[in-house]
Amino acid sequence: MRRTASPFSLILLGLGTFLLVLAPMLAWYVTPRAAVNPIDIDQTAVYKGTGSVFDTDKVETVDGQTITVTQRVRGNVEDSERSGDAVWDVTTTVDTDKTLPAADPHDALDFVPHRWVMDRRTTKPVHCCGEKPYIEGEAYLKFPFDVQKRAYQWWDNTLGNTIVLTYRDTKKVQGYTGYRFTGTVAPTKVGTRMVPGSLVGRPDSPQVLAEEWYSNHGFELVVDQRTGRVIYAQTGPKRTLRAPGAKKDAVVLLNSEKIAFTTATQKDAVKKAEQDSGQLKAIGETVPIGAAVLGFVLVVAGSVLVVRGRRHPGSSDTPDSPLTM
Repeated sequence: MRRTASPFSLILLGLGTFLLVLAPMLAWYVTPRAAVNPIDIDQTAVYKGTGSVFDTDKVETVDGQTITVTQRVRGNVEDSERSGDAVWDVTTTVDTDKTLPAADPHDALDFVPHRWVMDRRTTKPVHCCGEKPYIEGEAYLKFPFDVQKRAYQWWDNTLGNTIVLTYRDTKKVQGYTGYRFTGTVAPTKVGTRMVPGSLVGRPDSPQVLAEEWYSNHGFELVVDQRTGRVIYAQTGPKRTLRAPGAKKDAVVLLNSEKIAFTTATQKDAVKKAEQDSGQLKAIGETVPIGAAVLGFVLVVAGSVLVVRGRRHPGSSDTPDSPLTM
């Protein structure tokens, strides 16, 4: 009896082999290329809290003020495409109820524009394309993809340097679990500004180049593990003025122990994290595992059918009889 593989068994074997090859390609080749930072980002994060703010009209620090920090991030598509990196333009404004709403962000209590350029896959800073300031560290605005349970060097734009954010535990934000990181900033001189001498305890000097100091009561960031997106952020900034060479603060410009993402910002961040994380999980885990399992089943089934083969029409189970004369 002559046997040969049926077309159906060959189809099963070929399809199964294709799926077995596809599975590791999706996991090891496609997924790393899908996990990239966008160049067309356009998002706004709003923080709110209470604290002390220097009132320029009253020329004194006023306590119990509502503080609103608005951070706008927009991708520069043209510069990103030209460089191959992600070029994000960022503006951060600090307001009190007195300066909100502001027709012009320059009317805010504080207005800081800057540009962050990063590698789209690793999120590491890239120094090109009009980057300002010279940003360093492992993370800023977001963490790298596939966040680990370890300490990270986070760029603090007010400090003008990196700080260490230490992994603490997991925390739920709007029902979604992320990795929680914390850190603080000790009082550090960050610049100077010309002010009336009387403001910093030097009444005999009409103008004084006062020292500006910054510290932070505490950062708390909750991060989506897969995408590195920040789904909750809390900061406690303190900015003061000191007379030149003085050891103590003379004036408090801004002081708050807690300014944090609003509920609306948390919900929006969680929604985007769920979407992006779900897509990466599908490409990197769900689809490859499904393809590998189905491919294995099809290869086994196809192999069994090939081994069994099928009888050709008209074939016989006994050998031909010899011719007789």
